[in-house]
Amino acid sequence: MKKIFFLATLFSLMACKNEDKPVDTPPANAPKSMSYSIVGTYPHDTSSYTQGLLIYNGELYEGTGLEKKSKLMKVDLKTGKAIKSISLSDEYFGEGVTILNDTVYQLTYKNKKVFVYTLSDFKKIKEFTVDFEGWGLTNDGKNLIVSTGSGDLFFYDPSTFKLIKTQTVTEAGSPTFNLNELEYIEGFVYANQYTYPYIFKINPSTGEIVAKADLTQMWQRAKAIDPNAEVPNGIAYDSATKKIYITGKWWPELYEVQFGQ
Repeated sequence: MKKIFFLATLFSLMACKNEDKPVDTPPANAPKSMSYSIVGTYPHDTSSYTQGLLIYNGELYEGTGLEKKSKLMKVDLKTGKAIKSISLSDEYFGEGVTILNDTVYQLTYKNKKVFVYTLSDFKKIKEFTVDFEGWGLTNDGKNLIVSTGSGDLFFYDPSTFKLIKTQTVTEAGSPTFNLNELEYIEGFVYANQYTYPYIFKINPSTGEIVAKADLTQMWQRAKAIDPNAEVPNGIAYDSATKKIYITGKWWPELYEVQFGQ
């Protein structure tokens, strides 16, 4: 009888212990999972170490990196070939690119220079000296928005490159890291996370990552075609057609995608 009582007590205690064990649940403010589908495929130059990608007035522009290989290009979407191209001096490592009011801005990596060009002929008209590593670049129609590989977004005046504000980006309340190529889409900043397959959808007012897409399958598809395909890096948005395009460093393809809610 004592043995039966002991076992019953033991099982009761184990049940209580299991009831007390916390259940792993995501934080209330965790980003939503953002699904995507590929709706179009275009060729992409595998020699392009993509650092910046954008659509402006229906035309595709791309900035590439690496010393002695960095370029600024206008690209034919259908063929993947450059329509217009300039090369940066050998010492410069090109980074993010954006266009605001028919003016092209291009970051450099560790060179601490920002180059400014005319849109029509890519003639350099100005350069700024800055105190940061350039990574990603976009604009909200008024300010330039910069990433530097940290977990912050930096907002600059385009005419003076004076810092206006810094916004820390958080995922489920914790600061993020490795923010890279940027694109401003319908009030949100979309960002690649360098070395990871993720795209973040960021509320620029609060810095909160509200949604997150995992491009693992897309990356694997690119690598199956060309094993040299490196990380995803390149988000372009056509505000007229509402189409979004994605590629990566040395990728053989560029994809038109639709993100889920």
